[in-house]
Formats: sequence, structure tokens, C-alpha cells
Amino acid sequence: MSQTVDRALSILPLLAEGPADLGQVADRLGVHKSTALRLLRTLHEHGLVYRQSDQRYRLGARLFALAQEAMENLDVREIAHPHLVRLNESCGHTVHLAVYEENEVLYIDKVESRYPVRMYSRIGKPVAITVAAVAKLLLADLPEHERRAVAEKLDYPMYTSRSTPHASAFLRELEKVREQGWATDLGGHEESINCVAAPIRGADGRVVAAMSVSAPNVVVTADELLTLLPLVRRTADAISGEYSGRTPVKGTV
Repeated sequence: MSQTVDRALSILPLLAEGPADLGQVADRLGVHKSTALRLLRTLHEHGLVYRQSDQRYRLGARLFALAQEAMENLDVREIAHPHLVRLNESCGHTVHLAVYEENEVLYIDKVESRYPVRMYSRIGKPVAITVAAVAKLLLADLPEHERRAVAEKLDYPMYTSRSTPHASAFLRELEKVREQGWATDLGGHEESINCVAAPIRGADGRVVAAMSVSAPNVVVTADELLTLLPLVRRTADAISGEYSGRTPVKGTV
């Protein structure tokens, strides 16, 4: 039975390459045409493959519907939270998870620092979009015309001397973030707070969320915080793998 299931499932990536006839399916599986036909008929009955008028088979609409339903029911916060907790236990600093929704970047999860000096941030609260590291990652992933449109609509408050001053500077920063695959906020929102962040990607490679580690200067310097970047990126990659279904569930720290 397990071999039959394995063979049936092996048909799906073949058809993802394009329509194929019975002979091509049988050859790819290394089975007789009668065996391939039984497998195709079963998949057809469940709507996972469709037989065209030219007798070739392609992926069925039911498969796309299932994929869409699965994506809609994915909760990136639920998947990410255990990873954020382990990261926090490893480094001790505040860990945030954020998403981009309706022209705002919002925190959707937070694990508090174990140190007495803590950050003032709340789940559900919008971040300072022109300086926050998580915001840079989320906006950097937008298509260029959308990035430009968003940047030109924003106000650029000078929270500190390191804040982003205007749209052109912001767009340059987003391009840099897009190329390097991570972001920082080194005193851009509050002089005493530094942050490093990494993206969480879905199955299509697009950024669906961003996570960060933040700490005040009195606890750790900016240079010391930057040494955590590889750990932050590994954690983000692990969450991405689990969210997209590319890797099995396992610890990251």
C-alpha cells in the first residue's frame, strides 16, 4: 500500500511540469501502463488530476483548491511562536514577529527580554514603519512600483538623528535590505535601542512576516547584537521551512 501511495504521489510533480500522456507517466514511474492507468484513475476520481480531450493528464482543480485552503488556514504566529521562545531563551533579548497589513506593519507576537530593562512595544501595535527593521524587510519585498508608491506616501518623523529622513533615503535602504536579506535599526527609533531582523518566507519565496531581536544599549552594544544575526537568520529560515512545508518540525537553537 505504501508503494502504491508513493507512486501515486510521484505523479503530481510530473504533471506540475506540464500535461503528460499515459506512456510518459508509466515511464517516469517505471511501471506498466495498466498500473499507471489505475493510479491516474484514482487521482482523477479525487479531482487531483484531469484528463484532457487529447488524452493527456494535467493537475486537477481540486489540488489547487486544497492548496489555497491550506494556505488560508496557515497561522504564521502559531508556527513561529515556539521558535521565537527558543531564540529568546538562547539570547535573552526581546523577540518580535511582525506582518504587513493594510499599509501598516504590526507586531503579532512578542517574547519579553529576561533583563530588567525592557522595550515598550505591544502586540497589535503598528511599528515605526520608516525605521523599524521588520518594516524594512516587509516593504523591501514589495514589487518596485509598490515600494515606491508606499515610500512616497509616508511621513518621515525624525525620532533620532539616525532616523530615515525622506523617501529617497528610505528607498535606498529598502534596496539594500532586499539585496542582503536582513535588516537593522540601530538607534533609528530610540537612541538607546538596537534591533536586527530577518524575513520569514512562504512557499513562493515571498516575505510573509519578519522577526527581530531587540535590546537596549545598557544591556548589549549594537556590535554585540549584530553577532546574533546568524542565529536570527537561522531561526527565520527554520520558521520559513515549517510554514512553507519544506522542512520537518525541529528545534532551531
